[in-house]
Amino acid sequence: MRAVQFSQFGGPEVLQIVDLPDPHPGPGEVRIQVRAAGVNASDWKKRQGLMDPALPQTLGYEAAGIVDELGPGVTDAALGDRVFGFCNAGAAQAELAVLAYYAPMPSALGFEVAASLPAALETAARVLDQLGVTRGATLLVNGASGNIGAAAVQLAVARGARVIGVASRARFDDLLALGAQPVAYGESMLDQARALAPAGVDRVLDVAGNGILPDLIALAGDARHVITVADVAGARQHGVRFSRGDDGRALYVLAQIGELATTGKFRLPAVQSFPLGEVAQAHRVGEAGRATGKLVLTVGDGIGGIGEGGRAPAEGAA
Repeated sequence: MRAVQFSQFGGPEVLQIVDLPDPHPGPGEVRIQVRAAGVNASDWKKRQGLMDPALPQTLGYEAAGIVDELGPGVTDAALGDRVFGFCNAGAAQAELAVLAYYAPMPSALGFEVAASLPAALETAARVLDQLGVTRGATLLVNGASGNIGAAAVQLAVARGARVIGVASRARFDDLLALGAQPVAYGESMLDQARALAPAGVDRVLDVAGNGILPDLIALAGDARHVITVADVAGARQHGVRFSRGDDGRALYVLAQIGELATTGKFRLPAVQSFPLGEVAQAHRVGEAGRATGKLVLTVGDGIGGIGEGGRAPAEGAA
């Protein structure tokens, strides 16, 4: 199969389309013919050598496609099913991928939108669970207009919470449409938030990682009421929990999104898609902050070359 891989750290030009052996599912897993795979900031961090030191590396943790092989013990999927979910191997940006966690694709979703959802949905739902956000709570989301932030806003509103969202003023209309009360980044953020919630807020989610954890703690009244998914150093310094996937995943949310979307409780994100062979360009757009939606790679005919990286065989490829 063809897949994205890099064998040295560097810029987008190190990305290649290579031939790798076809993967096969283990117990409880399914293999899909990938139709779309999500691209996240962690992809270029890995490519830059900021995460895993091993080489070579594949990319991609979320994908949508058609089931073409079942692992032992699988009873909740059948060949030909359309599913979306997580590839634990980090190799979803390929023609074939093994999903360890998956759910049926709602009929209203296309492959590209479905592939854009798993990471943001799971992260948002996990943190809301960890914060104990329920009906009647007031939640502040710092970084409310991005993929994770927007998902958190909508899932919290669906739970019956009041949400204050911190974003740039240019995104205020978007936040209002999602059900949040917007406040702007900057020195007056604390005053704006206190004007909306004079007694403070019950819980805070930091997605922006912009170094304002002390202000967020002040709003929540206690560091235990704040969780960040973006500021590792700040979390250590200020006693705030940093939420990771190994904290226990909120995978149940994948099965809920169809109903939330069809009932108008969740607005599906815009996506900006590139063919698999243009993964380097997707990285350039994402790193430069020029994405007009969640970045997604489409897989199918015409994968072609990859520009500077070219197409190369992998060592040991079948």
